[in-house]
Amino acid sequence: MMSHSSLHVRGRDVLGLCCLPGECVLQRAVLVRKKLSAKEGGGWLSGTLFCTHFRVAFVPQDSQKPDDNADPVLLGDHDVALASIDKVVAVGPSRTKLVTPSCSLKFTPEELVLYCRDLRVLCFLFDRLTPDTQAVEITYTIAKTYQPLKPGTIISFQNAALGSIEMKQFLSNRRRDPTMNWFESSLGWEQELERTCATGWRVSSVNDRFEMSTSLPRFSVVPQRVLDTELKKTFAHFNEGRIPRWCWRHPRGSDLLRMASFQNNIYHEKDDIRNLESVLFGGQQLCVIVDLGEEMPSPADIQLAHTRLRTLCLGDISSSVSVPDDKWLSTLESTRWLDYTRCCLRKAAEVACLLRGGHMTVVLQEPEDRDMNCVVCSLVQVMCDPHCRTVAGFQSLVQKEWITAGHKFLSRINYHRESDKEEAPVFLLFLDCVWQLWAQYPARFQLTEDYLLALHDSVHLPLFSSLLANSQRERCRRSQHLPQSYTPVNGLRELPMGGPEEPVDPPFPPVWDWALQYSSQRRVRFTQPVSQPTCPPPVLNGNLNTNLDRGWHNDGLPGSVFLLSRSTFSHPSNLLPWRSGNSGSYWKSHRRAPSSESVSGLERLIRACSLSEPSENSATLHDPYEPLLPLLLGPCVRVWRSCYLRGALHAQAFSHPVSSCTQHPLERLSWEVQQLREKLAQASNRGPENQTKRQEPRRQESNLNQNANNGTFLFSSSSKTSQQQASPSRGASHSSVRPEPSGQHPTCPGLHRGTTASTRFCSATNKSRRSQGSVTFPPLVPNFPNAQETHTDLQAGRKRHPLVFVLLKRYNTVQTET
Repeated sequence: MMSHSSLHVRGRDVLGLCCLPGECVLQRAVLVRKKLSAKEGGGWLSGTLFCTHFRVAFVPQDSQKPDDNADPVLLGDHDVALASIDKVVAVGPSRTKLVTPSCSLKFTPEELVLYCRDLRVLCFLFDRLTPDTQAVEITYTIAKTYQPLKPGTIISFQNAALGSIEMKQFLSNRRRDPTMNWFESSLGWEQELERTCATGWRVSSVNDRFEMSTSLPRFSVVPQRVLDTELKKTFAHFNEGRIPRWCWRHPRGSDLLRMASFQNNIYHEKDDIRNLESVLFGGQQLCVIVDLGEEMPSPADIQLAHTRLRTLCLGDISSSVSVPDDKWLSTLESTRWLDYTRCCLRKAAEVACLLRGGHMTVVLQEPEDRDMNCVVCSLVQVMCDPHCRTVAGFQSLVQKEWITAGHKFLSRINYHRESDKEEAPVFLLFLDCVWQLWAQYPARFQLTEDYLLALHDSVHLPLFSSLLANSQRERCRRSQHLPQSYTPVNGLRELPMGGPEEPVDPPFPPVWDWALQYSSQRRVRFTQPVSQPTCPPPVLNGNLNTNLDRGWHNDGLPGSVFLLSRSTFSHPSNLLPWRSGNSGSYWKSHRRAPSSESVSGLERLIRACSLSEPSENSATLHDPYEPLLPLLLGPCVRVWRSCYLRGALHAQAFSHPVSSCTQHPLERLSWEVQQLREKLAQASNRGPENQTKRQEPRRQESNLNQNANNGTFLFSSSSKTSQQQASPSRGASHSSVRPEPSGQHPTCPGLHRGTTASTRFCSATNKSRRSQGSVTFPPLVPNFPNAQETHTDLQAGRKRHPLVFVLLKRYNTVQTET
């Protein structure tokens, strides 16, 4: 271990590492090379590897010295937080080992692979001049530091990053983003009502001290004609007191609400019924309840699908079993992750098309109103509201529908790794759905894929107040340091607080403080210009019934309530508990809209025109609030490659290590090329009369193929025999070749002598082939070194010697396979 003395100062005082205030360096290793991803340009980057009690940092050799007076940044471009690391793997000459704090490492690692919870894979290669003690000690240090021994040790990680006095003072003086709406005061909600031109609604502070509901925010938007005294009587009729609340208004007059399920066995008095219907209808004459409990996946389903997706993309390090190439897509479909993404997009598109009908309230109902309601409600606004497709608008949307609305971030992300039953990446599913919309309509978004990827990675970092609580009450409790005897009955009366309009500053920074997390070079890529098309083209979908019957709501009287479930309208008698006995006096019978599951494929054509009568200028003018209807057919819902597959190539390369003494088939082919070059030179010197000699029989190439499981090549028995016969003269054949530099491979100059075959496997891939090969994941096939030069030489010498045809056929076959 390195000495901790003099390492608490800020600046580049430890071999170029710019430490955070109070950050201590535990171990370092020199002469380390980091494997760069395809997005980073590929190749290897030399530098020094550090392990602190907060992060694993890599400092390149050619990095510029930062300004000591600049604001601190938590993570550099090549760093990873210890809390984001999931597994540490040491790669030796002939094996890989999953390193844990209690295991013993019986070999010196040549490579270090870090598997992260955000699906990144960081690969570091130790040079042969790197001291063995440094390679072993930094591997052990990372394995012992990243893995919490017990759930409470997450506090030590937070203190390591933000616990110093200088850091606390720096954070306390930071200003929040003034361009976004934080929805922590009544003024924020009033601004949202004014922005959407929502009349007939008001901001209520009846839950200011969290007496009515501990999971709801302090302020809610309710109908203007409902008084707070009447509103208090409605909380008991819903699960966890989560009453119907206003979320957004469509420009055509429809209102979007969300609520939890009704409580069973509750007696409804006449006054309660009047108050409940006033809150539910919100001044409209028609109400549609969209039940998300049956159609949408449960948190357990989402967790299982994400676990399977992660295993498929990264592989299982502890075993040598991988998914064959021909079964990868079917295995991807069996994870159900894309199905759940498609399901969320389908339901949000149906709600968006329902809202543009105008003059109704659409209420999203979920048993707890804390998971799928957040997903669908947010997606509807992203599809319909251009403001929510900007960076400031999207952040305000997440603040409104997720953070203040009471999504259980702390339990769903499971920072403490103690409540496995509650863990479910619901927010990551939402980000995937937004990316699907961005991928289909990139010009309609100001935010970019880099922004979504940065938010995805920040979720796995337990340092932000936005994600470290399950409700607004818990955030206020943490920021005010409430005692353990705090109860919702007394609320916050015992504590000194400012005015009700003043938001409470959290002890941790919000997740939207991007300047604290990323460099300015990366933050520039978060935004892009937005273009507005003149008229959207018609799209073809599957399992999406947006061409609903325009006259379905004409069958209902004022005050009618309908249920939208599985793309079908119905009127069950128990939809509203207080109406179950008097159904005939409240609505008439109506015809059901056809279900998308029962219609033919041609009838699933989605018309881009509005459900209402189109205007005269609809052909030339585009409505900015026209929803972005996603394509839902199988190939249209894709894998988020930049997120889920960014570490897949590294993971696949290290899943099946091969002995360093074993020569890779491409190296053997390179050696044969050199042998043939020498024979061609000898044949050309003997004169043209030698060209009439009997030609050598052609080799059989029928068995030349690629094994999809381990990424190696299987040659025919004839070629293998010829290689074995030629191998004794290998040393003599290389005697005339230019001597290779120290530390490089004789036949592949770009490879390091001390690396394992798995690293040679990955380093032989050039950037162009890697970018092209990533389209059909997952085969990882290296390219032939100096292939273009060799191919040119062979083409030039085709007329000189018949052996050229043998090598050309074999070379072209290998290139076709790769």
